[in-house]
Amino acid sequence: MQSKSSNSAGIREIAEALSISIGTVDRALHARPGVSAKTAARVLKMAEQLAYRPNQAARSLKMHRRLRIAVHLPRQIASFFDPLRRGIQKAAVSAIGVQADLEFEIYPRLGHGDIELLEAAIERRYDGIIMTPGDPAKVDPILSRLAASGTAVVCIASDAPHSKRIGSVAVDAFTSGAIAAELLGRTLPLGGPVATITGDLTTLDHADKLRGFAATLATLSPGLSLLPALESHESPEEAYRQTSMLFSRRVRPVGIYISTANSVPVLNALRERRLLGKVQIVTTDLFPAIVPLIESGQILATLYQRPYAQARVAFEMMTRYLLDGAITRHSTKLAPHIILRSNLHLFTDYMHEDEGT
Repeated sequence: MQSKSSNSAGIREIAEALSISIGTVDRALHARPGVSAKTAARVLKMAEQLAYRPNQAARSLKMHRRLRIAVHLPRQIASFFDPLRRGIQKAAVSAIGVQADLEFEIYPRLGHGDIELLEAAIERRYDGIIMTPGDPAKVDPILSRLAASGTAVVCIASDAPHSKRIGSVAVDAFTSGAIAAELLGRTLPLGGPVATITGDLTTLDHADKLRGFAATLATLSPGLSLLPALESHESPEEAYRQTSMLFSRRVRPVGIYISTANSVPVLNALRERRLLGKVQIVTTDLFPAIVPLIESGQILATLYQRPYAQARVAFEMMTRYLLDGAITRHSTKLAPHIILRSNLHLFTDYMHEDEGT
């Protein structure tokens, strides 16, 4: 194929020539993850053949317009979603060449108030929305309407994978559950029943954690039996009530995996029954209330979901799409950090600071 010298091609022409997506071409040209070495080589070769030149003038114009981005996150659970909000704000302030006006909208908790906010956002004509989907089945139709109105959506902390969102960023939930199961399996050699307390199993993040936990427990620790999952629906009162009922039974769990950051009411219920230190516990995320419990060994480990890293990646994904038109529609999964008593000190010094991806 002869190269074009007078009229250089763009990303779309490269994608059409190779029969691949525009997002794949964009990632290959900018050396971003998610593209195989073979595909990247094909893209670069075709770009050379078509005399591809980035349209710097057009990008400069885009970078100098202000982006209006809404952030929809719940009030519960503050120990996770407050750092997520701060992380998005910090990413916007530190971004180079990006002018973003953030509008933070808060609703009670996942699955309660999020649909109404999204409905209202259709008329507000945002450039983009960063949000955590509660029930994907309910969110999907609204995300389709937002996409049709020209509003881009990035999911954070969970996903609505069959919707028209442009991409998602979250910790690898299945792996988080698998790690929790392995930790409990290795520290409870005598076996017995174990319990899980989650938020709402209609939320993909929570469902994937339970799947990872159940699959790994059955494979690595057949001596441990899994009790039916308890859904707290991210309500502190419900989490406390469910835990109280669980440990008032004749047969009590020997271990518990709290797969939501809503762990304080669970721990309070155990403390009142003087069970802290007698039940093996794996929690989720890191915040001041659980630090002394990890230090004393009353919590075996916590799985940190890295809210600041999630926030930065989600903001970059959104602005890259709005400025460059790179359609990703892919899922970015971050590795969870396993925090034990031995490495706790590495995290407490920057509990509210940014950490690397």
